[in-house]
Amino acid sequence: MDDALPTPAAAPAAAGTRVLVIDDSNTIRRSAEIFLKQGGHEVVLAEDGYDALAKVSDHTPDLIFCDILMPRLDGYQTCAIIKRNPRFARVPVIMLSSKDGLFDRARGRMVGSEDYLTKPFTKEQLLRAVEQFSRAATAPGGAMATDPPQR
Repeated sequence: MDDALPTPAAAPAAAGTRVLVIDDSNTIRRSAEIFLKQGGHEVVLAEDGYDALAKVSDHTPDLIFCDILMPRLDGYQTCAIIKRNPRFARVPVIMLSSKDGLFDRARGRMVGSEDYLTKPFTKEQLLRAVEQFSRAATAPGGAMATDPPQR
């Protein structure tokens, strides 16, 4: 009996996804890190937009969660800069905010984000978003910023 061989069917479709979490709140960053690691994902943390831009380049994430309200460089600006870089334009970005307003969602779409998650989020909401968008990004042709999310 060989217990060392992994069983591919046992792993979730999005397991091992490298996720960048950008939020100025240490509590949100740590909560997301715990939830994502429990889901089997690799996690990179950034405390603001400037920190995130360096980490995007260094770690090449498969998916990005980005807070909207941050000092120095807000989430909309951070998302727009990431999406303007051809190397990262197809990396899904999900905006995070404590506000659940139509204006915030629309503005996020305008700068290229794929979805919007309201804080506080649950472990299930976070992992569902990772599964949905990491699968879309790795599908032939990848996810487009204009493609509507599948729910």
